[in-house]
Amino acid sequence: MSHCCSCHGSTVASKATQILKDEHRVIEGVLDSVEQMLRSSRIDKTFFTNALDFFRNFADGCHHHKEEDELFPVLEAAGVPNDGGPIGCMLNEHEQGRRLLKRVADSLDAAAAGEPAAVAAVQTASGDYISLLRFHIQKEDNVLFNLADQMLSEAQQKAMIEAFDRAEQHNG
Repeated sequence: MSHCCSCHGSTVASKATQILKDEHRVIEGVLDSVEQMLRSSRIDKTFFTNALDFFRNFADGCHHHKEEDELFPVLEAAGVPNDGGPIGCMLNEHEQGRRLLKRVADSLDAAAAGEPAAVAAVQTASGDYISLLRFHIQKEDNVLFNLADQMLSEAQQKAMIEAFDRAEQHNG
């Protein structure tokens, strides 16, 4: 699977934040699927392996990469605080998400084999990840990206879209 996401047409998007919001909708769709799988109480190893691949490669490897390497440094340079501010909060939540995905991955084989403690671990870590990401996405969409849209010039938004495209070509 590709490590990056070509789910936008940068010729259509005029704001880097819109690309990130569009990617959030894709991520939410997979969160919905994981939620549905959790309701079934089955641990389907293939399903969870594919979901982990998506979250690690698309959500974290591509989407969070764009935020961490492109958006956040530009916002910080424009005066948005990192330590104790919204950027630091988002970075901390990205790390929490990585730890939860690792917990799912570490327990998946045993859970698929029916080990009750591992099943519980996969269900709990997956549920915590879903909750974390849903809340995280809401904060980015409704607070941080609105702030970015107010602070960043059209030229800065365009430069960020170009940086996103370069990152996708490099990692894709």
